[in-house]
Amino acid sequence: MSGQDWLDKDFYATLGVDKKADDATIKKAYRKLARTWHPDQNKGDVAAENKFKEIGEAYAVLSDPEQRKQYDALRAMAGG
Repeated sequence: MSGQDWLDKDFYATLGVDKKADDATIKKAYRKLARTWHPDQNKGDVAAENKFKEIGEAYAVLSDPEQRKQYDALRAMAGG
């Protein structure tokens, strides 16, 4: 994923958590949203499938300490 992708997306907003949220809060928010938007719960709904992918991408970055650190630093430099 390029840095530009990270600048365009607010992963904290996607998961509905604060930027200072701890790992447990991020995981809880992810699980709740993933259940809601899972394709099995929304058969044939392309918008729900795309939302599910966005949620997964946000969680993948924020749940990895190194990626989260890089994401936060990049967004801080860009003023986001």
